[in-house]
Amino acid sequence: MSPFLVAIYVAAVVCAAVWIASLITHDHSWVDRIWSIVPVVYVWIFAGAAGLSNARLDVMAAVVTVWGARLTFNFARKGGYRGVEDYRWAVLKSRMPRWQFEIFNFFFIVIWQNIILFLIAMPALTAWENRATPFGIWDLVIAVVFVALTIGETVADQQQWNFQSWKKSETAAGRSPEPRFIQTGLWRYSRHPNFFFEQAQWWALFFFGVAAAGSILQWTVVGAFLLTTLFIGSTIFTESITRSRYPEYAAYQATTSAIIPFPPRHEADVPVVS
Repeated sequence: MSPFLVAIYVAAVVCAAVWIASLITHDHSWVDRIWSIVPVVYVWIFAGAAGLSNARLDVMAAVVTVWGARLTFNFARKGGYRGVEDYRWAVLKSRMPRWQFEIFNFFFIVIWQNIILFLIAMPALTAWENRATPFGIWDLVIAVVFVALTIGETVADQQQWNFQSWKKSETAAGRSPEPRFIQTGLWRYSRHPNFFFEQAQWWALFFFGVAAAGSILQWTVVGAFLLTTLFIGSTIFTESITRSRYPEYAAYQATTSAIIPFPPRHEADVPVVS
């Protein structure tokens, strides 16, 4: 059986499992809990199919494993595996009848997100189909870039973790934390630096396939593209909730890039809408 079919079967089983789990538990964050795991499995399926003897696929599997281990750790320390549902789903549930939300759960949370998780790993298919192409300098450059992006996301997540820990300690001590959301470190240059690094890593993985095939015209770009559109939609929704909680977030939005890190604008440079 081809590794592509094996990966499809795994994806189908994962979809069924997380959907059934959401119905039984009424918790719709099961995809979040497998997010950092299943892409790793998909890439290793192709590396294994090559007998773990193809340098490019082995490196792809290694860097994606590091990505997965880091993201799993960060998700776990925030309580993601202790049955804590994504707060955004609670907001959405309050705006929709139950039957509408369950349709949304099946088609978007379960099916669509799992399709994206499958597709972002498919540069491994391109690498497997072109496994005769030797590992070269561009592969090495891409691997270094991927690792650098992983470090960037690690720093961003740690800065957020440190801020939230400080905020909790201030609240526990009876003080009102100020500011109420992080605006320093990498977060001074992007409102979501972790989102930037996360997306960029999968664009980097796509270029492994480009290096293997010798052409940028690869259908597997759809995975990185769809992930980017998902994050854009998620950012808009998340920020609408944040702004409703913290009115001062509007000023942060006006001066700070949404995702791609840029030097912050001064308030005087922000156009005034009359």
